[in-house]
Amino acid sequence: MKLIVGLGNPGDKYEGTRHNVGFMAVQTLADEAGVRLKNKGHQGFYGAGRVDGHEVMLLLPQTFMNLSGASVGSACRSLGISPGDLIVVHDDIDQSFGSLKLKAGGGHGGHNGIRNICQVLGHGDFLRVKVGVGRPVPGGDVARYVLSPFASAEKKVLKTVLENSAMAIKAVLTQGEQAAMNEFNKRTVTI
Repeated sequence: MKLIVGLGNPGDKYEGTRHNVGFMAVQTLADEAGVRLKNKGHQGFYGAGRVDGHEVMLLLPQTFMNLSGASVGSACRSLGISPGDLIVVHDDIDQSFGSLKLKAGGGHGGHNGIRNICQVLGHGDFLRVKVGVGRPVPGGDVARYVLSPFASAEKKVLKTVLENSAMAIKAVLTQGEQAAMNEFNKRTVTI
């Protein structure tokens, strides 16, 4: 079984913000696969099912982003998830809006949700699907930027970005990490 986690912040206040693109991507995957994220547990909402023939659990932690590790750690322990079976989808300000980057292992790269997951699990040996949200203008406040909604032009193509994210996750399941990286790390949706 693979555990696929979308990172974000709970509540209406954060819905549709750049920081919640991980939630949106995993919800898109759930909708496409017919997996309902209605179960409550592991400090989040989750659902289990099959994606392209592979058994998965999809999880949206309902802790705040900086405490995502509590939810992810609980699910990993409960399900006996090994590092290679964890996929975390999150926003990345170091990539332009519309780009994807799949990365196996490594550090947190300054992302507080990933930092907390690494602290709780005691390692960073899991796959990340980084969804580019771009950077604020030079001198702009990064926290304010990621907690703001997408710009009008971005909203017009956001659905395609989320669909690409779901396709990248499916490619990991069906073709393996390296083949998925080769295909999706070059893919960008332009405004």
